[in-house]
Parts: sequence; C-alpha cells; structure tokens
Amino acid sequence: MPALLVSKSPPLSGEVTIHGAKNSVLPILAATLLCRTPCVLHNCPDILDVTHTRAILHSLGCASERRGASVYIDPRSCAGHSIPPELAASMRASSLFLGALLARQGEASLSLPGGCPIGARPVDYHLLAFRALGAEVTEMDDTIHCRARRLTGAKITLPGPSVGATENAMLAAVGAEGVTVIENAACEPEIVDLAGFLTACGAKIAGAGTGRVTVKGGQPLTGATYTILPDRIETATFLCACAACGGTLTLRRTAPRLAEPVLNSLTESGCRFSCTHDTIQISRDGPLIACRPVVSKPYPGFPTDAMPVLLASQLRAEGQTDFTETIFENRFGYARELKKLGAQLRQDENTVHLRGAPQLYAAQLFAEDLRGGAALVLAAMQAEGESTIFGVKHIERGYDTLEAALQSVGARLKTVEIPKKM
Repeated sequence: MPALLVSKSPPLSGEVTIHGAKNSVLPILAATLLCRTPCVLHNCPDILDVTHTRAILHSLGCASERRGASVYIDPRSCAGHSIPPELAASMRASSLFLGALLARQGEASLSLPGGCPIGARPVDYHLLAFRALGAEVTEMDDTIHCRARRLTGAKITLPGPSVGATENAMLAAVGAEGVTVIENAACEPEIVDLAGFLTACGAKIAGAGTGRVTVKGGQPLTGATYTILPDRIETATFLCACAACGGTLTLRRTAPRLAEPVLNSLTESGCRFSCTHDTIQISRDGPLIACRPVVSKPYPGFPTDAMPVLLASQLRAEGQTDFTETIFENRFGYARELKKLGAQLRQDENTVHLRGAPQLYAAQLFAEDLRGGAALVLAAMQAEGESTIFGVKHIERGYDTLEAALQSVGARLKTVEIPKKM
C-alpha cells in the first residue's frame, strides 16, 4: 500500500503555483450537464475527486478529456439519471448531480454519497430546496430519488447557509420556469465561481456571494470556456507549511483576498507577508508565537477546511491557543494522530486546547480524511526522525502534486509502497 515517508524539513524556500479550487471545480463539472454544447474548464486540478466526477459524467453518457490543466466536457449525449453507487460512495460532492440531473432530465437518483468521515453532512437542506421547486422526493433505505415533470421557481429558505445545498438549489433553479429566490444562502467564493460559470453559459443569476441569491430559470444554456478560481485551501496549506518550518515562500496564481483569515492568524504568529493581486510571499525567521483562538465559521469567517493545517502549524508555537470547530462535529479525528508525535493538545467536545511542544518526534500516522491528512504531513515535517503516513489517497482527493510541490521548496518526503501484512 502507498505511504508517505516524511522527515523533518529545513526552512522552506522557493515558489509554488496554486491550482484551481477543488470546491469550485466539482459543482461546475456537475453544472456542465445543464449545457447543450461542449464546455472547457481551465485551471482544473488533477485530483482524485475530479477523476471521480468525470467518471460520473461518463456513466451518464457524457464525454470528457483532460489536456494539461484543462478539461473538455461534451454533455450533449447525457442520457441517464442514476449515479452508480460505487461512484456516489467515492465522494460527498456526488450529491451535486441531483440538482443538475433534475434540471436536465427531470429525474435523479443517488445512493447516499461518501467522502471524508468528518460529520453527518445530511442532504436534508438539498431535498427541501428540490421540494420547494416542485420535485417529488423519495428516500428509500440509502437511496434518494427525485422526479419532476416541471420545476417551478419558488422562494427557498435554507435552515442554514449550507454550501452544497445552495449549489444544488442554484443548479435545479436554472432549470425551473420563473424566478427562484434562495434565502440564507451560503456566501463562499466557490458559490460565486459556480454562478460565474452558469452566467457565462447564459444563466440569469444575481446575488451570488450574499445571503440572497436570485435565479431566473428556464434559459437555455450553451457551453462556455471558464477558468476555475484559485484554491484558497491549498493556499492556506502552503502558508501554514512555511509558518511551521520557517523560511520564505512565494505563492503564485492565488487570491490573497480569499486567504485573509489565515493570513491574519499567521501574522499574529510572527509571519510576515507581501501580497500582489495574485501572489503571496510569506516569511518566518523568528520564533513562532501561538495565534489567538480560532473558531471556524461560514465565509467570510475562518474556513473549516483550513483549520487542520493552521492547527498543525501551531504545534511548536510558543504559548497556547484554542481551536473550535462549529461546522463538522467530527473534524478533529486527526488530533489523536498528532498526539503520537508528541503534540500537547486536549480535546473538549468541539474544541482543541493546544500548547506548543518544545519538540516533536516521528511516528506512524494514519490519515482518515483529506484536510486532516494534510495536517499530518505538516506536523511530520516538524518532527525529529522519519514518520510514515498511511491513507495518502485521502490527500490525493484534494491536492494536485502536493508531494512534488513541497519537495521543490525543500521539504523531505516521498511516497513508497509498503507491503500489506499477511
């Protein structure tokens, strides 16, 4: 089985180019189903979740081809409405095909999706939106089936600002006759990116990035060429790697404005920054100071996906701080792995209390989710000796060439094959 061997890193130095956002490209790939002509997506990360999403498109009869950092999708031959269970189980984002298929085919069927074991993440809000638009929704065992002869615009009030539910409501609303208003919508940049793609294809959408999104549906969509937003979580990961190990890194093709919560925390820790409209340079040559307490919140608050890597960057910081998770109830599964390295932390329900440790030591670690896996890599880069990290497939779900990028700036890590024990 593949494993990552990680040794203590020297101070990092060099440049890294940030890829397109995982959390943008997945709903946009689903959205291509709404188009009647081919689409081209530039800055498309080569990650497992994109591979799985393209496999879903293929299972529905669509053609797709990757050419470098671009993906070409031809949705004209879409004929199915059911996503194979094995593909649905591969990732949580498979649920985004419900809204797109409902709008395109008038029917959608999905086994309950998989993904990282960080919390329940129910699809109740998604189904509420579909029902408001006139769909009949049936839940049987582990399968969701939606059907609608005709979708009609409506007012949808989400109980909470769910990113996935907002995206699914937007996708279904594009295929609904009339105007749909989504209240209590999520405001994340990835919502704005999805709206940008749909608008480029001919959709009429207003208010994306606010709590009230309006969709004028029933417009025929044609394929468009679109460039995916830079990944703010990948940006956070490299910023935190430099904070943890010291040195100077320049991140290119990123979006500093989207990384402000992370930049603020790392500034408190003693890091220095220089930014342009699409670059961030981070330097840390003095002691790392514990940042102020961090609480995950919907955008523009601190992103839940960035909390694991920020926490990992603080493992040897002088002082103590708290990390409170409010989005996913099981986000801190990686904390017990950090203790193997000697991290001085204590979990109290949804809060981790962290005191900087004078030293960390190598251990055998197991990644159980995407962002927790990245946190283990950053932690192992600070530990004496050579750590072994299993479960690297979780990391590959959301990072394009993370290992090579870290190697290029001085980190000491490599993937190896370790025989399974009989």
